[in-house]
Amino acid sequence: MALPIRPGMTVPLPGPLHSHEAKLHELADLGYTDIWSAEADGADAFTPLAMAAAWEPRLRLGTAIVPAYTRSPALFAQSVASLADAAPGRFAIGVGSSSNVIVERWNGIPFEEPYKKVRDVVRFLNDALGGEKVKQSYDTFEVNGFRLGIRPEQKPQILVAALREGMLRLAGREADGAIINWLSAGDVKTVAGIVNDAGGGDDKEIVCRIFCCPSENADVVRASARFAIAAYLNVPVYAAFHDWMGRGAALRGMWDAWQAGDRKAALAEIPDEVVDDLIVHGSPAECRAKIEAYFDNGVTTSSLAILPLDPDLDHWQAVRDLAPSAG
Repeated sequence: MALPIRPGMTVPLPGPLHSHEAKLHELADLGYTDIWSAEADGADAFTPLAMAAAWEPRLRLGTAIVPAYTRSPALFAQSVASLADAAPGRFAIGVGSSSNVIVERWNGIPFEEPYKKVRDVVRFLNDALGGEKVKQSYDTFEVNGFRLGIRPEQKPQILVAALREGMLRLAGREADGAIINWLSAGDVKTVAGIVNDAGGGDDKEIVCRIFCCPSENADVVRASARFAIAAYLNVPVYAAFHDWMGRGAALRGMWDAWQAGDRKAALAEIPDEVVDDLIVHGSPAECRAKIEAYFDNGVTTSSLAILPLDPDLDHWQAVRDLAPSAG
């Protein structure tokens, strides 16, 4: 039986966290089913979801993602169990390697063996959330005698943030699905196929963060989008992913200029076609059709991330324009 289609939104929303209650109610009224938090340099992944758990019971809550490195194993399990206990049956924990920038430069933790680290955290969470005492040597850490003191009524789903084949197969084989981002609707066929193949016939959730700017001012949107694309696609894990996806030739000019220290030239080298592949923009109707293509190609859950690439964009109007109820 196919998984249901779930239209979601990235949080936190603009503005201070304490002001979001009415906006979360409106998200649910507009037909959004999920909210997915991120964790990089803003809010942590859990606090916005904990507030939403109390404010709006119609929304499913997920993290996309929590880095595998930045919490110790026991603390990680406690955070997951606490939110699962606060929102039984409507919380999913998304775990990923993050990047060398976030892990090493910002948190001072060596970014070593990312595949094994994510795999070990997934295995540990499965062990710990089962309620038994964990005494286990994993490849990247050891846990000696930890038992969760809180037992959620329902075990949360565990999802793996994945780019290339190894992590995609891990998501299908040992988790409930994958979290994907910075890819086109066409790319989804490849990555979703790998996840589902590794799942051996079980239905796997494919959560996709889709970057959107519903504006018809294409030149302004593309110019601003190039800054976001350069910031991400020069990070080694994303560069390797897009090379694997077949964009190596299109992005070679950007990568070479970036390595040479010429940021202005790097931006100019990003083709319009790459921008249009990775950023959903155009009229609201065109954007909704492009988002639908992601679902058609294998996404089961969206996490729309509305980017202010056009200074005239009204964020909340964009939320309404892209809502399921708008179609």
